[in-house]
Amino acid sequence: MFRLSPRLSEPASEVRRLDHDRFLCTLFASEAEREDLFALYAFNQEVARIRETVSEPLIGQMRLQWWRDVMDAIYAGDAPRHPIALSLAEAVRRHELTRTLFDRLIDARADDLDDNPPPDTAALVTYAEGTSATLTALSLEVLGQRDGVAEEVSRKVGVAWALTGLLRSVPFHAGRGRLYLPARLMRERGLDASEVFRRRSGPALSAVVYEVAQEALRCLAEARHLAPVVPRRALPALLPATLADGYLKRLGRAGYNPFDERVQVAPLGRLVQLAFNAYRGRY
Repeated sequence: MFRLSPRLSEPASEVRRLDHDRFLCTLFASEAEREDLFALYAFNQEVARIRETVSEPLIGQMRLQWWRDVMDAIYAGDAPRHPIALSLAEAVRRHELTRTLFDRLIDARADDLDDNPPPDTAALVTYAEGTSATLTALSLEVLGQRDGVAEEVSRKVGVAWALTGLLRSVPFHAGRGRLYLPARLMRERGLDASEVFRRRSGPALSAVVYEVAQEALRCLAEARHLAPVVPRRALPALLPATLADGYLKRLGRAGYNPFDERVQVAPLGRLVQLAFNAYRGRY
């Protein structure tokens, strides 16, 4: 099925440590493409973790600007001596990756520096499109898939994966005084942010989480409607949809309470389920 080198590259090690779900999905790519996917995902972790590693937004903006400068250098053929930047430069060169997608992803991460929740569900989806869906689109380019259908599927899968991850991360973000739940939805369901920050579950929180989860499920259903015309080569970038199912089911069994411990536990047999779907050409 796949073969890994006994000594992982630095990008691969970072992805295995910080983004294990995508690490597992990447194992189903060819050896020639796997390292370039690891480079992409390691870069994503670099920009995604900025908010958690800075003490104030200005420093975060400076770090995002550093990555913009890195992308300028990569596309000018002069990547800095940074292990992830060097690996990313190789991926860009080999696959002629679209520069504007990197710009979009970095710009979207600037929203992480604002602790206010997204105003509504549409804004949350826009954030998911700029981050996770854009990363999925870049992954498809590594896999040689650039047609319109693949792009639409990548958008749907990317949004669903982001929404699923944000729901599972409610406890983590609440502990840091942050929320990614739509403000309008919270008002409509009578949920006060202070209740979330105090880690209080209840019907209002479950109602909001349920609505966001339904949006994720809608995206997955729409992505799968196009599955018959999606090339098998695209699967490694789309397999997170398989894992999203498992996480959303656990969330449902927990009554859509993100503070339930079951929500944080990864489903057993993830690799087996991924292998089964990859064998069938499904995601």
